[in-house]
Amino acid sequence: MTDAGCRPGQALSPEARGREEIGIVGEKAKTVTSAAVGRADPRLAAVTFVTTEHFTLQGARAATIAESTGRATMFLGSVSAGLVALGLIAAATRLGATFFAFGVVVLATLAFIGLVTFERVLQSGLEDHGYAQRIARLRGFYFDCAPEITGYLVSVPPPQRLSIQGLDTGSWQGFRTIAGMVGVVTAVLAGSAAGLIAAVAAGHSAVAGFVTGGAVAVAAVLALMRVQSAAWRQIRQHPYFDCLRAAAPPGA
Repeated sequence: MTDAGCRPGQALSPEARGREEIGIVGEKAKTVTSAAVGRADPRLAAVTFVTTEHFTLQGARAATIAESTGRATMFLGSVSAGLVALGLIAAATRLGATFFAFGVVVLATLAFIGLVTFERVLQSGLEDHGYAQRIARLRGFYFDCAPEITGYLVSVPPPQRLSIQGLDTGSWQGFRTIAGMVGVVTAVLAGSAAGLIAAVAAGHSAVAGFVTGGAVAVAAVLALMRVQSAAWRQIRQHPYFDCLRAAAPPGA
């Protein structure tokens, strides 16, 4: 670099020499920075993305669990209020016709609320299962990229990565879920409504009411558990969050 006011062969002034040295240093700094960026480890970006995804999935799981718990709480609260009201009506009407009419309406309404709650918490459970499956895959990435952390984190074979999160732990798991609990209560409410109707139709026969109510309750429990099992079986065969299946064409 030469100063604009200097002729060829003429020595540079101290000011011009200083500007030239600053320019050379700046060019070297740009070259070093560009080389460092080009040689950056691509796994650092992958770790950042995976960590963010893990945190997001944990938040999504917490949201689905909170929604299921809230809906189940609202349903059980409605059941409690309905049964208290039914008891007050029974005491006021001395088990007359008004009690039976009111009881059928209240129990049928509560059974309907339980049915829609069962459907929603089942959907939330399936969604939570998908989030847990994706988290299990991310944990597999951690162990594959950093085997030295195996002794510090819980490491299990891939088929058991969902089991350690409390999922897929037996054939009775359906009854231990929130959807299973809501389904059982809903079946009892439906059976109670059917029992009241049968008792009135049979001339206020308690035997007819208990037999009919028990049969309807058992049938409703079996039907709801079958629906839940079919939904879980379908989600295992066609996962919501299976990237490989989503990338495959429909004909595949």
